[in-house]
Amino acid sequence: MDVVRYPDMADVERILQRPAQSVEHLREPAMEVINSVRKDGDAALQRYTLQFDKVIIDSFAVSKAEFDEAERRTPPELKIAIELAASNIKTFHAAQKQEVEKITTMPGVTCWRKSVGIERVGLYVPGGSAPLFSTVLMLGIPAQLAGCARVVLCTPPNKGGKVHPAILYAAKLVGVTEVYKVGGMQAIAALAFGSKSIPRVDKIFGPGNAYVTAAKQLVSNMGVAIDMPAGPSEVMALADSKCNPSFIAADLLSQAEHGADSQVTLVSDSLSTITQTLKILQQQLKELHRKDIASKALEKSKALLVKNEDEMVCVANIYAAEHLIIATQNAEQLAEKIVNAGSVFIGPYSPESAGDYASGTNHALPTAGYARAFSGVSVDSFVKKITFQRLTQEGVRNVGAIVEAMAEAEGLQAHKNAIHLRIQ
Repeated sequence: MDVVRYPDMADVERILQRPAQSVEHLREPAMEVINSVRKDGDAALQRYTLQFDKVIIDSFAVSKAEFDEAERRTPPELKIAIELAASNIKTFHAAQKQEVEKITTMPGVTCWRKSVGIERVGLYVPGGSAPLFSTVLMLGIPAQLAGCARVVLCTPPNKGGKVHPAILYAAKLVGVTEVYKVGGMQAIAALAFGSKSIPRVDKIFGPGNAYVTAAKQLVSNMGVAIDMPAGPSEVMALADSKCNPSFIAADLLSQAEHGADSQVTLVSDSLSTITQTLKILQQQLKELHRKDIASKALEKSKALLVKNEDEMVCVANIYAAEHLIIATQNAEQLAEKIVNAGSVFIGPYSPESAGDYASGTNHALPTAGYARAFSGVSVDSFVKKITFQRLTQEGVRNVGAIVEAMAEAEGLQAHKNAIHLRIQ
């Protein structure tokens, strides 16, 4: 990691510029896959599964027997961990549901808003070097709480044509029983436009590699909603002289091991903290199974030495990290000043990995600076809000003059007439 000393706050955005993640060069191959799946359906899915995953799949749907086998193969201790994590995630997300509240804006005029679950949603769960069964919980639980009528999950098969047992166990636990063995760009195309085996959905959720990201961006321009713009994982840690450098080093590495394109950033007003943390980080790095991946991520990462806590907060809000760790003596107070972040982890005992798995918050978060305008996945992500209004005769009279005056001023005579006729 490069160390940058006392940067001008005006230069922070340039200094912490994310590694270029253009998917323009992937648009053509992604569109080719999408068009092939739209044209040839299951036959195209089988071709691409053989090409990319090196396996022949005769039936994409996961059978009951495969669910039962997965349950037997999932270790008991892992089952318990998944169940406890699911319970925490459900508790946190269930509190996000809102009761309908009817509002009288003026006598005779009543308005309200109702959350309605998106009818058909597709969940994409990566299954490659790191099968993300935790993502099944993060997406499946809010989908069920939102009342989505049909929840479809796609995940790539392994070389034996199977799905990772923990993915299937987690899916069944949260009530997602429609699972298909298909991954990559072809899975996104199938969810977007349907095939004989896989139904078309209204909105697609879930992380993926650059190819999956490109496919999601393309189908989002073709009438299919997606969860949010996606980019590589990232974490920023704010640390003072009182922090535990070992904790900070571990937190940085926990994000660096996600992928070579991940970005980790340390911000501190203490040079000693930066020096100690980077030294310990190198020691911890040697023990990781994914040290080669983490090392590549660290090559593009930085540590910033700033003057004080105000500058630490300033850097955090400029960067808008997916994950923001605040490891300072007054972490609670600093957290109140954060306005741009996907998820914030406060104090020495709040590692980012807790949010990734089991604290209860969602780990599907905005990256690449989108935290300035986007929220992480929640129950709201799986619903649309429909507004309603009911006017009585009194209400039409009360609001009528307002509507007539505004419609007249905009030159929309039919709008005015729709009110005027009722008043008469």
